[in-house]
Amino acid sequence: MLKSFCGWILYKCLGWSKDVTVPHSGKFIICLAPHTSNVDFLMGQLYAHAENMDINFLMKREWFVGPLGPLLRRIGGIPVWRDKHTSMTDLLSDTALRESHFRLCITPEGTRSLNPEWKKGFYYIALKANIPILLYGLDYKRKLIQCTKSLVPSGDIDKDMIEIKHYFKGFAGRHPEQFTTGD
Repeated sequence: MLKSFCGWILYKCLGWSKDVTVPHSGKFIICLAPHTSNVDFLMGQLYAHAENMDINFLMKREWFVGPLGPLLRRIGGIPVWRDKHTSMTDLLSDTALRESHFRLCITPEGTRSLNPEWKKGFYYIALKANIPILLYGLDYKRKLIQCTKSLVPSGDIDKDMIEIKHYFKGFAGRHPEQFTTGD
């Protein structure tokens, strides 16, 4: 029921479409960009439910207050303490190695503001766990959710990050002026 309802809202009411050609294994990380608005979260949730994808996501801990905390955890939220130096990448890569299913969505920009220096934690988690990174783009101009490329990290982070950022060049965020690949 939830799948049909979310699909109806996303594809029929809002008029979005999808172009997803990359296979989804039991373990992967979704690198999602651009991230320029809180609406991106809602779009991601609609898509995940419409496609019956059980997926976790990272979000700053400040959102996990009051009744919102249990709700966010229930739908897959993992709070991040950005002011503490924790080994979140090690914890998540260990979890990915240990579990039979591991699906995590990360927005590498780390903020909804213009940021040419993308966070690289998603890359290190995938590298340590030897799992693919699926590149998902949200294009508000075309109303398109697209994933036509994935990669398993080679260990050459500079080369791989250029390839990852290049994939997202043609995508228009909700606020396109807030998105850059840093080139």
